[in-house]
Amino acid sequence: MKPKSAQESTPVEPQPNPGPLQGLRVVELAGLGPAPHAAMLLADLGADVIRVERLTSNQLPEPCMRGKRVTHMDLKCPAGITKVLELVRGADILVEGFRPGVAERLGLGPDVCLSHNPRLVYGRMTGWGQDGPLAQRAGHDINYISLTGALHAMGRKGEPPAPPLNLVGDYGGGSMFLVTGLLAALFYRTRTGQGQVIDAAMLDGATMLSHMFWGFRGLGLWSDSRADNLLDGGAPFYDTYACSDGRYVAVGALEPQFYQALLSGLGLNSHDLPDQHDKARWPELRAHFQRCFGSQTRDHWSRLFAETDACVTPVLTFAEAAEHPHIKARGTLIELGGTVQGATAPRFSQSRANVPRPATTHLSSEIDWLSS
Repeated sequence: MKPKSAQESTPVEPQPNPGPLQGLRVVELAGLGPAPHAAMLLADLGADVIRVERLTSNQLPEPCMRGKRVTHMDLKCPAGITKVLELVRGADILVEGFRPGVAERLGLGPDVCLSHNPRLVYGRMTGWGQDGPLAQRAGHDINYISLTGALHAMGRKGEPPAPPLNLVGDYGGGSMFLVTGLLAALFYRTRTGQGQVIDAAMLDGATMLSHMFWGFRGLGLWSDSRADNLLDGGAPFYDTYACSDGRYVAVGALEPQFYQALLSGLGLNSHDLPDQHDKARWPELRAHFQRCFGSQTRDHWSRLFAETDACVTPVLTFAEAAEHPHIKARGTLIELGGTVQGATAPRFSQSRANVPRPATTHLSSEIDWLSS
């Protein structure tokens, strides 16, 4: 049975805006999470991505399929492995997200693949990394970030840590750092002609994302108590507030001029309030803000602050975000295959990429760079 996101095989036609990665050939060994997300980002920017699916798979549907060509191969038999290695010989990048050692047991580890193509950039995406005491342990985004300190820092005072969706581990700390490593290795290859292996771990990436807070901590400016710091909801001028209709606004009035615009919009006078940075009186200041915001609806405050630099914005649902005029004006969301989703990012002045296409299913014999 074909994946729901796949369509009947169609020829690949030249497009007017192929993107900055036109001509880059990527083999993705099918999986879930950050590895396919990274491959999708490459496809969005013009790379030709072949996703190799196993003939039989009981895994959950993978949403990161757009822009890819999909082929099905039996990775449990030598003939299937041989076909994948044929793809590898013509590829620039291979991406896999298995536990350490799985690709080697399949016969598709980096040593084998690089022996077939010494210029190959071999990207490995895991949670814990390729080595270390936890390398073989199962886990998900929430587990990986729990060891970094990042998860502990998120949430309300006196409440359990709040999972930040899977944005910090899977995507921020995972696929984004994998793509960074892949592109850096390609640049290295232009100078040396040599491929190499990228060990991208969500644990490492999420820790790197936390760089600012480690810096604050080193300066004695960060407390390990939740909602007790400048950017974790501790500061009343950097938080969310409930409005009279039960919806929320987000406030990010850090700088003095933005803070004054916030007070002006709320009808407050700084002389009647605690000093902005008097941490001991933050609860008092917060009470003033909550009283004001709670007196009107979210949309009232959205309109009032819309033309100011108070850094006050409505907290939108996904459905509401799809209708926001700024998001519409920039084309930040697109509809593909009946599903609204994020458009390609970032944007380029000279090598603009096309709108992504749904995935298409291909036989391995139809992949035109096998013989090149």
